[in-house]
This record gives sequence, C-alpha cells and structure tokens, in this order.
Amino acid sequence: MNINERVKKHRQALRMAGLRPVQIWVPDTRRPGFDEECRRQSRLAAKADLSDQEMDQFMDEVIQDLDGWTD
Repeated sequence: MNINERVKKHRQALRMAGLRPVQIWVPDTRRPGFDEECRRQSRLAAKADLSDQEMDQFMDEVIQDLDGWTD
C-alpha cells in the first residue's frame, strides 16, 4: 500500500470516528518582523491591563475563589 492509500485509509477511519479535518492558518514565526510585532502587541496588551482598574479588581476577587480547584 503506497503512502497516498494509507493516508486516505487513515482519514476515512477518522471520519468514521466522527472527526473532520480543520485547517488553521497561523502567523509564520520565521517571518522577518514577527518578533517585533509580538513585542508591539504585548506592550499594547500590558498597557491596556494597567489602565483597566475594574479588571484588576475582578481578577483579585476571582483568584480568591480558586481554592480547592486543584485538590
């Protein structure tokens, strides 16, 4: 059995199990400028976090409810 037939058989088995293929496109981490863009977006997110006092309060309240979740 050649590789194409094996792949086809494998995919048919997955479909019979109720699964379906999904294609996901993600940023190319090798692309020039990727790291700079990550830093830019991280800074924006950090700046937004610092200015959101309500979120800070919410997170402080929620973290108190975590007791027992990992027991």
